[in-house]
Amino acid sequence: MFYPFFDSTYILVIIGMLISMLASSYVNSTYRKFDKVMNRKGYTATDVARLILQDSGIHNVGVQQISGDLTDNYNSSTKVLSLSQTVADSRSVAAIGVAAHECGHAVQDQKHYAPLKLRIALVPVVNFGAKISIPLILIGAIFFSTTPALVTIGLWCFALTFLFQVVTLPVEFNASKRALAILSDNHILDDDELAMARKVLIAAALTYVAAAVASLLQVLRLFLLFGNNNRN
Repeated sequence: MFYPFFDSTYILVIIGMLISMLASSYVNSTYRKFDKVMNRKGYTATDVARLILQDSGIHNVGVQQISGDLTDNYNSSTKVLSLSQTVADSRSVAAIGVAAHECGHAVQDQKHYAPLKLRIALVPVVNFGAKISIPLILIGAIFFSTTPALVTIGLWCFALTFLFQVVTLPVEFNASKRALAILSDNHILDDDELAMARKVLIAAALTYVAAAVASLLQVLRLFLLFGNNNRN
């Protein structure tokens, strides 16, 4: 009887995918819930972003609207804070929390927050490592007798993706912490609204934790699959 080949380590990839899907589902449901609650002062998310930047003494960062849903981001190289269509003109507590979070990144940039600088520096290294890791691992595995070091180099290049996810965690958590403090100190949101925004940002932070766990599981899988070559 023929039994198809089954890579048992693939279960790690499935677990990582499930964790990421659950985190994504949670952040979307949490955002949708509080996207129905309008802030009492009538601010739009764009209003809040500009107010926070001005209050923080940041005058070299532009605010723009971009297409997409929750595609909000801050680009430190261009000094542009981009708010998605669903966020920019919204007056919801959820949208204001998202805008304030991105402003948190702008404040980090202004204050030369070390983890943010490290993450920015890692981007080209991680991108390069991700491109060459799998080819190096495969070539090293095929021609292991002559090029055993390629497997090790490839595995560690791939592991850089996990390092990037780990460095991302303090950056994101700190941005949310700064955002909530700014919203409170400037009385942009009332206490009950602030609690709602906090729930949105906590949910969003969990997606980064999930991404780190998924990345770790992928790295572990490759080490289980190809690490034995180095030990044998």
